[in-house]
Amino acid sequence: MTVENGTADSTLDTDAVLVSFGELSTKSSEVRGKMTRRLRDNVAALLDSRGVDATVERTWARLVVDTPDPERAARVAADAMGVVWARPSVSVDADPDAVGDALAALARSAPPVDTYAVRARRVGDDDAHAFSSRDLERDGGRVVGAVTDASVDLDDPDRTYHVEVRDDRAHVAAESVPGPGGLPLGSQAPLVALVSGGHDSPVAAYEAMRRGSPIVPVYVRLGVYGGPDHEARAAATVSRLAAYAPNFDCRLRVVPGGDLAERLVAEVDDTRMLSWRRALLAVGEAVADREGAAGVVTGEVVGQKSSQTAANLAVTDAAVDCPVHRPLLTRDKTDVVEQARTIGTHEDSAIPVGCERLDPDTPATGATLAAVEAAEPDDLLARAAAAVDDLRVVED
Repeated sequence: MTVENGTADSTLDTDAVLVSFGELSTKSSEVRGKMTRRLRDNVAALLDSRGVDATVERTWARLVVDTPDPERAARVAADAMGVVWARPSVSVDADPDAVGDALAALARSAPPVDTYAVRARRVGDDDAHAFSSRDLERDGGRVVGAVTDASVDLDDPDRTYHVEVRDDRAHVAAESVPGPGGLPLGSQAPLVALVSGGHDSPVAAYEAMRRGSPIVPVYVRLGVYGGPDHEARAAATVSRLAAYAPNFDCRLRVVPGGDLAERLVAEVDDTRMLSWRRALLAVGEAVADREGAAGVVTGEVVGQKSSQTAANLAVTDAAVDCPVHRPLLTRDKTDVVEQARTIGTHEDSAIPVGCERLDPDTPATGATLAAVEAAEPDDLLARAAAAVDDLRVVED
């Protein structure tokens, strides 16, 4: 692999996007095939929903996106659950000289950096190629060094060039867009996501999606204790989540709960928020039964609020028979807020709406199930489940 200054094609353009799906590679052949097909369909749906002209091909180890706009396509594909990274790539013959030409062209056209590294991966039978991954890295590094002023840094480079050789083709890239990882959306059973519009519940819903479960978003109206801004905030965050799942039904379901809230304020004191959360879970379970969902997702974090102590979470869980999933259980608030920024829900979640008026003056932090049940109306959970009969779906 030799390239002298001025001899390589400096106008060489990226012509495809290489997409890695990481964790799927650990599955059995049958499961892997199903999941990669699902991922291909999800990536194609994302590209289509955002107006990117592209076709997506599924291979055993990668997805390959053919598109006239690889840079934008890579950013969109990297939003798909299950994607580890997406790279706008130049596809060339699996030949060291062709790889060198591609590296030189990419290095010349990319913005200058101080340091770089070349990482290569050659997959396949050793007899299929007369060079190793180490050969490509060593010689590729020399090529990039010959056409730029950057120096090699294998520990923390400003830019990493990637070369991946499979069969008779090599994919060469100067950029790698990280994805969320996890499993393809739709590879797991759906879950009902209780959303309030605050920072925690949308992030929890996103984490469920990242593990392959489509979400059925549910917002319970607080009546005079919430108001239109509270509902609008929930709707806005759900809209952000729906953008990650254009081929799934992520429409917000709204359930009336104002009468329940008013009754709890009138009749229950320090255990009020525990009874309210029990009512929310009863709503979630009723929606799950209607929608064929496998459980309920909440944004609760152990110890973050008085109603979310370890003891109180056990009390609220006793209200339902379905599984209650809490993806954020051990997370710090600062981490959750930072993730909300990353996934795009932070701005809407930060809108103050005054829903704290439902809180009692002295909330219980370690209530027993017997005490909570004795204080709350006998028909609370039944009325909460019945409220689902008046569920309204918010159309786009």
